[in-house]
Amino acid sequence: MSNKPILDVKDMPKPTQWLTLSLQHLFAMFGATILVPYLVGLDPSIALISSGLGTLAFLLITKFQVPAYLGSSFAFIAPVIAAKAAGGPGAAMIGTFMAGLVYGIVALIISKAGYRWIMNLLPPVVVGPVIIIIGLSIAPTAVGMAMNNAAGEYSMLHFSAALVTLTATIVFSIYAKKIFSIIPILAGIVVGYIYAAIVGIVDFKPVLEAGWFEMPKFIIPFVSYKVEFSWDIFWLMVPVAVVTLSEHIGHQLILSKVVGRDYIKEPGLHRSILGDGTATLISALVGGPPKTTYGENIGVLAITRVYSVYVLAGAAVLAIVFGFIGKITALIHSIPTPVMGGVSILLFGIIASSGLRMLVDSKIDFDNKRNLVIASVILIIGLGGAIVKLPFKDIVIQGMALAAIIGVLLNLILPGKPIVSDNMFETEAEKKGRQTA
Repeated sequence: MSNKPILDVKDMPKPTQWLTLSLQHLFAMFGATILVPYLVGLDPSIALISSGLGTLAFLLITKFQVPAYLGSSFAFIAPVIAAKAAGGPGAAMIGTFMAGLVYGIVALIISKAGYRWIMNLLPPVVVGPVIIIIGLSIAPTAVGMAMNNAAGEYSMLHFSAALVTLTATIVFSIYAKKIFSIIPILAGIVVGYIYAAIVGIVDFKPVLEAGWFEMPKFIIPFVSYKVEFSWDIFWLMVPVAVVTLSEHIGHQLILSKVVGRDYIKEPGLHRSILGDGTATLISALVGGPPKTTYGENIGVLAITRVYSVYVLAGAAVLAIVFGFIGKITALIHSIPTPVMGGVSILLFGIIASSGLRMLVDSKIDFDNKRNLVIASVILIIGLGGAIVKLPFKDIVIQGMALAAIIGVLLNLILPGKPIVSDNMFETEAEKKGRQTA
């Protein structure tokens, strides 16, 4: 398929097109972006506002050259829940801020030393199994949401709403055409919501009572909570950046192929990582979940061949506006838990499967004992909930964080480590040019 643009990166759409094109990107990210705060107990309206602010910051830092949208990160679901349980919403925000700082440090190192070191540090044989852990470790949450009523008891009525939502999402994912093929999550939630309303498990009263304009309940450092550094929160949140950094690099490689530019070299991987980290920092300062670039919006770019950064900026502005509309926030809160549980069953499975896909696409050879050992150890430590208690500062490293750290160490220590080639970052045009030469 040709990637010749209808609107190129710096092209400004006509006013009549702009709103429609931006709404497409808003709908593409909407379902997943509101699902994360719903699962971790944060305000979906702040997730929308912080995604808009983060996207605008990302576009500015990347010199308006990279058409990307940044939404809520699924990789941080379990760590945010654990951080909230340990120290409340403030602890989760402090952990999110620290994770954002890691992005800034990595961006600084890449700007000075290049990018090959990070690919050698985070190869697919490490990142793939960690991504699998992310999906499988939160699977019980999705199943519990799907099967139980508000009292936490099994309910066939509630489970039926989850099954209808799941079925609709699968149907939209496989059979839908054009724009509906890239918003299966949102479409599935809408169908599940309608079914839930029909069977009587939706409470519309808060929606009717909500005002059109309402100020979200921002979580502000030094105002909403006391800012204190905690090693426990650090080790809960920061190691997850191992995965999201790799996810970011993967998205930049895919986006480069879609748009026909080499974003690893210009504006540079350091700028896009800094933009991602800045979005996460902004989110932490207002009470939103960590941010990441969204594959859903890359899908919109590929299908529409509209690469204009102005369209992405328009979507960001719309997300900010939506966050202040009380009726929309109340409507999101009125979505029954089993509806979100139904769509989560598929989404969490897709996360785990994407880890498997990374291993397959990277042609990881499990006849090679090195690869087998690394993947096996990561999976069992991560899924088994292993814990390491260090003898100083009462530091506890557990689960996914511990698995990621041990995976990186095994990759560095074990012999036979493959060397990353610069050719893996080439666009198709560069590859053909090199082969011709």
